[in-house]
Amino acid sequence: MNLSVTLGRMALKNPVVLASGTCGYGREIAPYLDLNTPGAITVKGLSLFPWEGNPPPRLFEVRAGLLNSIGLENKGVERFLQEDLPFLETLDTRIFVNIWGRTVEEYIEVARRLDAAERIDALELNVSCPNVERGGASFLSDPEILRELVGRVREATRKFLIVKLGPAKMQDWEVTVRILEKEGAEALSVTNSFPAMAIDVERMDFVFAMKSAGLSGPAIKPLALKMVYDLVGVTELPIIGMGGVMTAEDALEFLLVGARAVGVGTANLVAPSSAADILEGIKAYLLRKNMENVEDLIGKVR
Repeated sequence: MNLSVTLGRMALKNPVVLASGTCGYGREIAPYLDLNTPGAITVKGLSLFPWEGNPPPRLFEVRAGLLNSIGLENKGVERFLQEDLPFLETLDTRIFVNIWGRTVEEYIEVARRLDAAERIDALELNVSCPNVERGGASFLSDPEILRELVGRVREATRKFLIVKLGPAKMQDWEVTVRILEKEGAEALSVTNSFPAMAIDVERMDFVFAMKSAGLSGPAIKPLALKMVYDLVGVTELPIIGMGGVMTAEDALEFLLVGARAVGVGTANLVAPSSAADILEGIKAYLLRKNMENVEDLIGKVR
């Protein structure tokens, strides 16, 4: 059985990817999951300098999902290189690093510093986080800023370049992907969390200090699946589909509509071994369908 997939010039040993923000810098989830199992690990979003993120509370469970207002809290790129990269270098899987900045120049500098680290296989540009005031989704809202950002990061790094999209641009994907294709993006990860909100009725106030937050988990899977389907129809860029993937069946849906890999996110917070269980479920499905190659599933439902 061949589980390997390709994302353009990037080969993965299987299509299961740990999504950014849900496995820390790798070491945090290692006691619960053999990190050599998934096809890739995506390190949580790194910025040029350490970032405190949003004030608590930061997580709030809702029916069939999770609201988060982490605000991209992280230790900064230099501490990551010193403290976490040595551990990641011991692993036999692809290492993706999600990056973000408050300005285009900050994105560029983070990309430049990571470019020198041989063991890092890809950079994932976060242009779609819905719960920060500066950076994140604001870079997706203006085509000219997006063009400058992706183009200049492309000039700063030789790494495989992934752009993480979110639901903010649902109505004009074709314009967005033409920019990304022209400026050197090599793959898309779809989707980030959806802007959402919760109210504390006893306090008669917002649950989160930022008022809105990002919704992830099973509640968004049908929406994320439609986004992936739509994007497959307008671009040749390979897509890592994500959003509410909790089971092998969820992952298979994304592959069948054309995603070439599948990100596992919120499921890692529920059961940190989810990626291994999902991979085993994909294997069982292929066996049941008498299929030898996982690539044969990709885009079968159009």
